[in-house]
Amino acid sequence: MSRAVIYERFGGPEVLRVREVPEPHAGPGEIRVRVTAAGLNPMDWGLVSRPEAAAQFGITAPAGFGYDLAGIVDEIGTGAAGFAVGDRVYGGALGRAAADFVVLGTSGGATEAVWHTPEGISDEVAAALPVAGMTAAAALAAIGLRSGDTVLIGGAAGGVGIFAVQLARLTGARVIGTAAPSTFEFLRRLGAEPVAYGAGLADRVYTLAPGAVTAATDLFGTETAETALALGVPPERISTIAAGPNPPGGVRATGGIDAGPDAMTRIADAVRTGELTVPIAATYPLEQIREAVTLQAGRHVHGKVVITL
Repeated sequence: MSRAVIYERFGGPEVLRVREVPEPHAGPGEIRVRVTAAGLNPMDWGLVSRPEAAAQFGITAPAGFGYDLAGIVDEIGTGAAGFAVGDRVYGGALGRAAADFVVLGTSGGATEAVWHTPEGISDEVAAALPVAGMTAAAALAAIGLRSGDTVLIGGAAGGVGIFAVQLARLTGARVIGTAAPSTFEFLRRLGAEPVAYGAGLADRVYTLAPGAVTAATDLFGTETAETALALGVPPERISTIAAGPNPPGGVRATGGIDAGPDAMTRIADAVRTGELTVPIAATYPLEQIREAVTLQAGRHVHGKVVITL
């Protein structure tokens, strides 16, 4: 037997339980990963709390929990090329990551992925990369961000935001990030110029950069997208990740699934070389999954929350 986080009904963090489950094994074309770390994302608790969102991914209760993971390959199925027992890996498994063992197909797919973990990157950091990194990369690619741009990033201090800010800076863009005032110094250390979200955002951004904003990405709702439109940014140079399939004003809806095939490799390389930092706000043991999700869902942490196993 092994452990896994399971929920038998939809709801808040209180529905999450650590259960004993049968130990899974790798089949043809699969590897088994002994999980050492699982990163949390808003979509994880979003699927638990919203049955309609879970249904879009084919998830029904009872179900497992989490997507991002890192660990060590400890079992290889027949025909699983490119991996060996003892390899350090990271990746994702929709609704299955928070568990002692996860079985992954080596060919990837819409609901799972696996890569080798580069030397010099800890499992905790690797487990924080896939969803947030791929989503940030897709959000910036959708607007064709380039050197010389001034980009407005909404939700800049969040899990996706910390990647988007740094990736935007690596392109040579000037970055203005919306956030709560308590996160301003944190954002400055990442290379962003912070501005408070809320009523009057367009005026504050214009005061900071009169007529200079050329692109925007909204990582939380629609306020930043609407502000960018009001500032004259063309809709094709504005992206959203959380406004649904029909965002305001014809701006571009996107998500991690739209990231380029080399996006994760580029992000991992930037982490390895120190060009991109991944703040880990807190780590929790698997047994404290409810506390970890409660902290992460509050959206007040500066960085990623990671479960360790």
